Amino acid sequence: MDTAPENQTAENQAPGDDEAPEVEPLLAPADGVPPVLSTAAEFADAARALAAGEGPIAVDTERASGYRYSQRAYLIQIKRRGAGSFLLDPIADPEALTPVIDALRGPEWVLHAADQDLPCLRELGFECVELYDTELAGRLLGLAKVNLAAMVAQFLGLGLLKGHGAADWSRRPLPDDWLNYAALDVEVLVELRDAMDAALAESGKDGWAREEFAYVLSRPPAPPRTDRWRKTSNIHTVKSARALAAVRELWTAREELAERRDVAPGRVLPDTAIVNAATVDPKSNNELTRLPIFGGPRQRRQAGIWLSALQRARELPESELPDRKTTGPGLPPVSRWDQRNPEAAARMQKVRPALKEVAENHTLPVENLLAPDVVRQLCWDGLDEPVTPEAVDAHLAAAGAREWQRRLCVDPLAEALRDAGPAGNQGTGE
Repeated sequence: MDTAPENQTAENQAPGDDEAPEVEPLLAPADGVPPVLSTAAEFADAARALAAGEGPIAVDTERASGYRYSQRAYLIQIKRRGAGSFLLDPIADPEALTPVIDALRGPEWVLHAADQDLPCLRELGFECVELYDTELAGRLLGLAKVNLAAMVAQFLGLGLLKGHGAADWSRRPLPDDWLNYAALDVEVLVELRDAMDAALAESGKDGWAREEFAYVLSRPPAPPRTDRWRKTSNIHTVKSARALAAVRELWTAREELAERRDVAPGRVLPDTAIVNAATVDPKSNNELTRLPIFGGPRQRRQAGIWLSALQRARELPESELPDRKTTGPGLPPVSRWDQRNPEAAARMQKVRPALKEVAENHTLPVENLLAPDVVRQLCWDGLDEPVTPEAVDAHLAAAGAREWQRRLCVDPLAEALRDAGPAGNQGTGE
């Protein structure tokens, strides 16, 4: 399980979160670490046991982010009351997972940070019909820390053994201590779900949680990002359009090589080497291999790939060079709105404090009260009609805001937009 970002702002800190709870170390699963299953017969036995169990099913995956290009699951952990725990290796024979997939279709899944695990499970054919996301539940409760270990400590008084989340899970065989770590990730996940559900009900937020869980399952995948090469570290140091083209060509060559070899791009060639080569623009093998990193044995073997990429950048006509300024889709940073869309800036100045107050009153992170992208788009566009709660509600609904969010936000947003004056209605239309 990859570690999810934490919301650590003081205003969203739940009572008692500032004191670390006393915990009992949870060093191993109660029934021991289950064996790793990898054959069709083993998967079929596991499926029968899972189907005979009861209640929600705890599910987790381990990937090899930072080591592999793909985000496939290299280990699947499952636990259900009355069935026990299972560690599944999906690599050798993924088609044989069908009985397990069938057994898991229907019961509620308990995941921690579902956005991390659902894509790779869907890639294998797993289908989640009903979801409970403990990490998202923690955000709705306004917890200061929402990683699994912190929440297990707070709600169950147990200390999870951690330390291998960023390991290379494509390695075979997997070390025993890694498997112990993996099994612990689902050991008490259902118990955590039950404790959190009670806390949500007590705070009147259980209905909010159900809406959020359903939304996670139903929303379409995010569209692919354009110009991903512009995320290269330290690209801001590249000054000319020609050098930017070199970054783009080197990045693309690296991406193709990484995908073909299923190796994380940074392990094929670090960003620092891309930026350095694009800036220096070596024109021969000797010039390239004198640069840091490129002089190693592996990079010497791949020198032709990088030199060809640099040559392509040199040969591009001026009309095909990338713009030095980012021109991709999406809105400009809010810090530039004063110049680009003053009406939108005026709206944002009123909307931000209004939403912050609502979030604080309900012990919520403001980003969970209403998605930042939705807020920015509303402020940028304004409304095509007079500012009324009904108009704001329609705008939010069209943007995907859930009913509970609209119920909390519509009136404060309408008031804030009206306070912005004429800017509350449609702005420049840029």
